[in-house]
Amino acid sequence: MSAHPSEEGGRLDRDKLFAARLHAARARPYLATALFALHTVESKRVPTMAVDRHWRCYVSPAFVDRMPVEELAGVWVHEVSHLLRDHHGRGDRLARERGLTGVGDRLRMNIAADCEINDDVYGDGLVQPEGAVRPWRLKLPEGQLMEEYVGGISLGALTLDLSWLDCGSGADGLERAWDLGPDGADGLSEQERDAVRFRVAQGIKARPGSTPQGWQRWAEEAFHPSQPWRDLLGAALRSAVSGSGSGDDYSYGRPSRRSAGVPGAVLPSLRRRPPRVCVIIDTSGSVSDGELGSALLEVAAISRAVGGRRDLVHVLSCDAAAGVVRPLCRAEGIPLVGGGGTDLRTGFEKALRSRPRPDVVVALTDGQTPWPAAQPSCRTVIGLFPRPVRSRPRRENNPEYEPDSPPAWARVVEIGSASGTR
Repeated sequence: MSAHPSEEGGRLDRDKLFAARLHAARARPYLATALFALHTVESKRVPTMAVDRHWRCYVSPAFVDRMPVEELAGVWVHEVSHLLRDHHGRGDRLARERGLTGVGDRLRMNIAADCEINDDVYGDGLVQPEGAVRPWRLKLPEGQLMEEYVGGISLGALTLDLSWLDCGSGADGLERAWDLGPDGADGLSEQERDAVRFRVAQGIKARPGSTPQGWQRWAEEAFHPSQPWRDLLGAALRSAVSGSGSGDDYSYGRPSRRSAGVPGAVLPSLRRRPPRVCVIIDTSGSVSDGELGSALLEVAAISRAVGGRRDLVHVLSCDAAAGVVRPLCRAEGIPLVGGGGTDLRTGFEKALRSRPRPDVVVALTDGQTPWPAAQPSCRTVIGLFPRPVRSRPRRENNPEYEPDSPPAWARVVEIGSASGTR
């Protein structure tokens, strides 16, 4: 929200309000589905405009009378952004995790949510209303999320003129006195709300060049929701070790039932043995000590994923050259040797030559490495340490150099970023 409340007015000027919404839809066509999904509710109890989690927009008649259509269009986009970005759900989670239960805490969350939205909502056809909350006004950096802004916001001199701010329960999750609630008229069901978000994300993905980067990130997240990366890594490993052919071998320990059809011959049966896993840890100079520590924790988790059989897990450190393949005794005792360049191809080659041969190879790396040209004969899981785009390496003799993406034949999990699998 962005303008101070005013005294009570008469009836709501719906023509002006809807003209502003049409202006907002023309300025931000990718948000049109969401803008027209909002149901307006006239309320003199609302300071300005506010939304609830059921996609109702409560509007003060006096506020509409006082605001120009151009600025009112920006308020429409601002309010619907709270709902699209799930500020009510995220606010509830913040309140539980950090104990933010007071009225002042909810105001801080509302201000933080406004900072997240307003850094890219105005301009390019939308006028910024007077008094709009911007991060720089609070001496905060731009481009952060609500969860990051909350910690840097305290109620004091910088926020004194924002005490009136109230974008409703849709901005922080706390029910307001004017809310109609889940059983009230004209609210959207959970399925309808998800459908609106998906349609908006679909429109943004279809025309990425015309939308701000913040909305592009939101659309990507809407299509690929965050999931716990540790669970994903464990699931990828379990899927690899339980796949068809993994850990299968013929054994004479139990003759095949088909032996009865071949008199005088004993045929071996196909038996499943515990899978063997080889973990390649990238120890090049581009991998930090903290990431190496995280890699050791994942080695211990991998041993649990194969039933606690540490003798079935081998570890190989690799930078530009592969080290020694060592059986896992204790994750804390694994020597990680390296610090030079990166070429995991040598690590893959050595892992596949080791005896007994692994059923699954897990590579924990920052991804700044060449990859094997051919798919290994066993299943492969790659755990990627996150790297921002700006930190990609460049070679002095080739400024255009960028590391290759992980190969399509590997299951990829981004470690530590909760971004899911690829």
